[in-house]
Amino acid sequence: MTLSLFNQFLSPSLMWIPLAAIALALPWALFPHQTTRWVNNRLLSLQSWFLGQFTQQIFLPINSPGHKWALLLASLMLFLITLNTTGLLPYTFTPTTQLSMNMGFAIPLWLATVVLGLWTQPTQALGHLLPEGTPTPLIPVLIIIETISLFIRPIALGVRLTANLTAGHLLIQLISSATSVLLSVLPAVATFTITLLFLLTLLEVAVAMIQAYVFVLLLSLYLQENV
Repeated sequence: MTLSLFNQFLSPSLMWIPLAAIALALPWALFPHQTTRWVNNRLLSLQSWFLGQFTQQIFLPINSPGHKWALLLASLMLFLITLNTTGLLPYTFTPTTQLSMNMGFAIPLWLATVVLGLWTQPTQALGHLLPEGTPTPLIPVLIIIETISLFIRPIALGVRLTANLTAGHLLIQLISSATSVLLSVLPAVATFTITLLFLLTLLEVAVAMIQAYVFVLLLSLYLQENV
């Protein structure tokens, strides 16, 4: 039972060829592309409005040098939302349930914000390790604590995204398995579990979008500290 629950998170393969690359490339094929026409279709207009609202909200408190990250972070959020939501479809694979992939996103982007801060404003970047007005005896301890918390940030980014999506997939599989068993034994109870499964699926769609937004939002906060 334990093995069957977690088999859904194994990377699929066809003739010993991993298909994770196809799963990663699929979102870019689903997005509508810009056209040369004056009037675009509704889907493209909705996408442009969504990206405009997102970038305006995320980059409003960030200084102008940090606005160069707008294209990167907006593309990352669209990419994560598409991966998270398409992974809820039957017989699909969710790459963002893999901790290695999420850490591959979190560590380089977090490290880029830290390096950017050390390069452009080293005094202020190092000043985050020691709060103002700290008593002298506590200075070494606080520097160690702040350094540890700084290096924990990318781990928290990757683990948060992985844990939330994995927990949702496990709950959906458990309830759907219970529903399939109860349909022939207790139809009345099965009706309740089907309703619960439908509501849980709606919740997981919301969680998939929110977690992508939180991932990018935290990256923007790290960027705000260093520009």
